[in-house]
Amino acid sequence: MENTFNFCPLCGKKHIVCDNNRKWFCSDCGFLLYCNVAAACGLVLYDDFDNVLFEVRAKEPRKGYLAIPGGFIDADERAEEGIIRECKEELGFEPENISFICTYPNTYLYKNIEYKTCDMFFSSKLPSSYKDLYALLKTLHPQESEVSDLKVVKVSSLEDIEKIPFAFESSKKTLIDFIKNKKGV
Repeated sequence: MENTFNFCPLCGKKHIVCDNNRKWFCSDCGFLLYCNVAAACGLVLYDDFDNVLFEVRAKEPRKGYLAIPGGFIDADERAEEGIIRECKEELGFEPENISFICTYPNTYLYKNIEYKTCDMFFSSKLPSSYKDLYALLKTLHPQESEVSDLKVVKVSSLEDIEKIPFAFESSKKTLIDFIKNKKGV
């Protein structure tokens, strides 16, 4: 999908052109808009029993599909701060001892606009004050506008990952990396 403008957002004329979906230029007024990659973050929250916490998305894109907690990083915010803030907002839970896993590019289609993102993923083991993720579920307060439900899914093999209806391919690739790293592959 190509992001297009029919009119220049600055002068309103029709002479705005897109260069490889990367930047837009208006020959009438000189307006130049770069389509830079947006930064996003996600968290693999797991327990000792190979369970991972997923959100069921409450809105588009990919409403009803599973996603790991996360979202866009705010301006002037470190990725680590972003994932903690997103977990507080979406779950009412502050993860501890987060560790970096990997990054993956992603395409986020929202209201017919294609956003390219660089998704940064972290992991956090469930605090010892909880027996497992099922115990944690009882204490969470999902943000209704973002999360329609929470699911705990056993993720101990590549076969387990293939069965998950992921909202985003970058999360799937991250869980593959996560499993491989846990198993020392």
